[in-house]
Amino acid sequence: MRKRLRVAAYAVCVRDGQLLLARSPAPDGTPEWVLPGGGMEHGEDPLDTVVRELDEETGYRVEVTGLLGIDSARHTFRREGLQGPVDHHGVRIVYEARVVGGELRNEVNGSTDLAAWHDLAAVSALTRVGLVDVALRLWRERPVDGRVPVPPPAAPAPPPRHTAEETAEGREPGGSGVPA
Repeated sequence: MRKRLRVAAYAVCVRDGQLLLARSPAPDGTPEWVLPGGGMEHGEDPLDTVVRELDEETGYRVEVTGLLGIDSARHTFRREGLQGPVDHHGVRIVYEARVVGGELRNEVNGSTDLAAWHDLAAVSALTRVGLVDVALRLWRERPVDGRVPVPPPAAPAPPPRHTAEETAEGREPGGSGVPA
């Protein structure tokens, strides 16, 4: 299995109770909200990465005001063709930043298509990547070690159980009493 390491830098920008996010298409094409930021160029300092990415994705010039923490995640991606699956390890450096100039605009020909401010209280209702929640926890909790525990993905719900009566009568579990 091939191994791939990606190091990226992101920023939590909160102003007047709102969080700055960018919208990006998920692998299936569904739009989802992400933190502004992205992958480091070879030889680039992570702080320079986050400043560059914020400008590219939002139009804002930012000042980094703190290092909130680091999120590390591994996933195996199945790939079709000759290359086979990839063991992907993402290291995401999360900064706090404040806007010091520029004007909000959408990225053109990039990985995002919309930048917007969202009320902090409404973020949980958005379709978003998990890093948004991790970063907000880092911002709120300010852990000394720069890490917040990330719960494992929820296990799928077990299939409904049939009672002996439902099985004997050929009914669906919790059904109406009409045989299937």
